[in-house]
Amino acid sequence: MSAERDLTRLLSGMRPELHPGRYVFTTVDGPVPAGVAPVATVAEREGLTMVVRQEDADARHLAYDYVAGWITLRVHSALDAVGLTAAVARALAESGLSCNVVAGFHHDHLFVEHARAEEALTTLNALSARSATPFT
Repeated sequence: MSAERDLTRLLSGMRPELHPGRYVFTTVDGPVPAGVAPVATVAEREGLTMVVRQEDADARHLAYDYVAGWITLRVHSALDAVGLTAAVARALAESGLSCNVVAGFHHDHLFVEHARAEEALTTLNALSARSATPFT
C-alpha cells in the first residue's frame, strides 16, 4: 500500500487508536538505559529525549513532568503530505487539548494529556467523520 497524500483521504481514513498505558517524555545524557524500550527517541544537543512507558521511567528513576496517552493515526500518511498535522492540531486545540506529534515512516503518533486521552480520541473521530461527509 502506498502512502496517502490527499488531505481529505488522510483525515477521513485516520482511524485513531489509543494505546493502553501511560507514556512520559524523559531525557538522558547518554544512550538508552538498559531495560528501557522507548516508543520514540529524539537526539538533541542537550541529551536524548525518549518517550517511554511511565512504569519504565519510574523503575529506572527517570525524571518527567508530563504524562501522556499515545494515539496512533492508522492511516498510512506520506512524510511529504501537507495539512494532516495542522488539521489534527487545530481540532485538538479547539478542544483545549495539547498535542505532541511524532511522525513515523508509516503513521503519525500523537501524545496527549493522559487524563484527556479519551476526549482527544473522540475529537479525532469526529474530525474524521466530518472529513468523510461529502460537501453539499
